[in-house]
Amino acid sequence: MDTGFERAPVGILEVSADGVVRAVNDAAKTILAVVPDDVTGKGIDAAFPASVEGRVPQAFETPPDAERSFEEYYPSLDRWLAVDLVPAGETVYVYLRDETDKHRRTKRLESLESDLHRLTIGNELIADILGELVAASTREEIAETICRHLGETDIYEFAWVGEREIGSGDIVVRAAAGTTGRTLDRIKEALDGDVELPELRAVERGEPTVVPSLGEDESVPKGIRRAAFADGLGALLAVPLTYGSSVYGVVGVYTAEKQGFSERERRSFGTVGEMAGFAINATRNRSLLVSDRIVELTFRLSDPDSPFVAVAGETDGRIDVTGLIPQGDRLLCYIDAEAERETTEEIASALVDHGSVIGTRTVAEYEGSGSIEVFLSTETPLGQLVSQGGTVQSATFGTDGNRVVVELPPAEDIRRIADAITRRYDAEVLAKQERQRDEQTTAEFRNALTSRLTDRQEDALRTAFFADYFESPRGSSAEEVAEALGITGPTLLHHLRAGQAKLLEELLEATDRRADPGRSTTDG
Repeated sequence: MDTGFERAPVGILEVSADGVVRAVNDAAKTILAVVPDDVTGKGIDAAFPASVEGRVPQAFETPPDAERSFEEYYPSLDRWLAVDLVPAGETVYVYLRDETDKHRRTKRLESLESDLHRLTIGNELIADILGELVAASTREEIAETICRHLGETDIYEFAWVGEREIGSGDIVVRAAAGTTGRTLDRIKEALDGDVELPELRAVERGEPTVVPSLGEDESVPKGIRRAAFADGLGALLAVPLTYGSSVYGVVGVYTAEKQGFSERERRSFGTVGEMAGFAINATRNRSLLVSDRIVELTFRLSDPDSPFVAVAGETDGRIDVTGLIPQGDRLLCYIDAEAERETTEEIASALVDHGSVIGTRTVAEYEGSGSIEVFLSTETPLGQLVSQGGTVQSATFGTDGNRVVVELPPAEDIRRIADAITRRYDAEVLAKQERQRDEQTTAEFRNALTSRLTDRQEDALRTAFFADYFESPRGSSAEEVAEALGITGPTLLHHLRAGQAKLLEELLEATDRRADPGRSTTDG
C-alpha cells in the first residue's frame, strides 16, 4: 500500500465508482471507528454509520462524475465530519476531516449570543416593568403591567399572573398576555381542581421555580405537558410575588426554548416578584390612607375554630385585641384577657391548644386580667382581614358578643371580602357603614408621624409597645421582643433608637410649627 496514502493526515477511503470500499487509511479508520478488513470489499454504507441525510451512500447511487463537498452529523459517532468526494477515473477518493470541535465552538458562540440577546432584552423588559410598577395604583394594573411586558415580547411566548383568593388562599388567574394557546386553559382547569402546579410550588416555597423541559418533567400535570407540547412551549419560570415573607401571588412565564431560563434571568425575575409584591402591599395601604371615604364593616364571629372565640367561651371571660403586627405567614397579636376563674397563664395555655395558634407568651398579669402575646396563623378571620389590607379597629370576644370592626377603602371589593369571610368561617356581617373621613383622624395623625419610619422601625416600635417593653417595670425584655420579631437584641435596640429619634423629631417639629406657624423647619 502507498505509504503516503496510509500516513496522510486526513482520512482517505479509496472507493470504486459503484461504491465498493477498496482501502481505508489509518486516519479514516480512527475517524470512522472501523476495522479496515471488516469494510474492505463491502459497500460504502458499511464504512459510514447512519446520518440524518445519508449523503455519502446517496452520492454513490450513480457513479460520481464531479467533486462534491458537504458536512454531516453522525449520531453514533457524536461527530461532525467534512466529506470531499473526488472522482479519478474508475476510483473515487473520499477525504474526511473531523469538524466536531468547530461545530461545538460555533454552537457555544451562538448560545452565548442568544443568551446575551435574551439578557439584553430581558433587562430592558424588567427595567420597564419596575418603572411602571412604581406608578401602579391597583392590583389589576400591577398584573396587567407584568403580563403585557412579558407576554408581548419575542423571547417569551406568554405570561400569566395569579393572585391569592380572599379567604381561601387558592390562586386565581388575574391577567394573561401573549400566545396562551391551550396551555392557559389547562392551567385554569388545574387551579380549579386539586392538582399540583409548578406555579403553586413557587408560592409555597416563596422562591422562583424553573421547569427546564415542560414536556419531560413528570411533576407537571399530564394535561399541561401535552398542551405545552402542542403549543410549542419548552420551559417555564414561576416567580412568586412577595413582600417580606408574605406571598400575594405568582407570575408564570413560558418560553419556546428548552433550558430557556438562565440563572441570571431567574435572579432578575426574583427582583420583579419582590417589587410586584411591594407594589401590591403599597396599593392596599395607599388606598386606605389616601381615600377620603372609608367603609367600616362589623363582623360577628361564632366560629368555634377561631381561638379567641373558643377560649373566651370556655373561660366565660373576655379577650380584647390591643395590637396586630403582620409577619408574613403569621400574625403577631397582643391581647388583654380576663376571666373569673382562670389565670392569664391558663388562658395562654388554652390558646395554644388551638391549631391556628403558633405560640403564646404571657406579657403581664394583673388582678383578674393580663396581657398575652399570641402568634396566629394567617388562616384565621383576623389574618384574612389584615392580609386584604384591612385595618382592624377593634376585636372583642366574650359573653357580650364576638365582634370585629375593620376599615377598608371603598376601592376594595367589599362584597367579595365579606362573602369570603362569611363563607369560610361561622361569621356574619352585622353592619356596613361608609363614611367621610374626619378632617383630622387619629389614623392620619399616626400616619403623619410614622411616614418617616422604615417598616422594620415601625414593627419594632409597635411590638415593643404592645409587649409592655416601655412600661415600668417592663412586661417584656428586649430579648423577648426581639424573639417575637425574629431578630437579634442589638438589632432591635438599633431600630428602636432610630425610630424613637424620628418620632421625636417629627413631634417636636410639629409642635414648633403650631407654636410659630411662620417658622421654617430648616431654621437653626
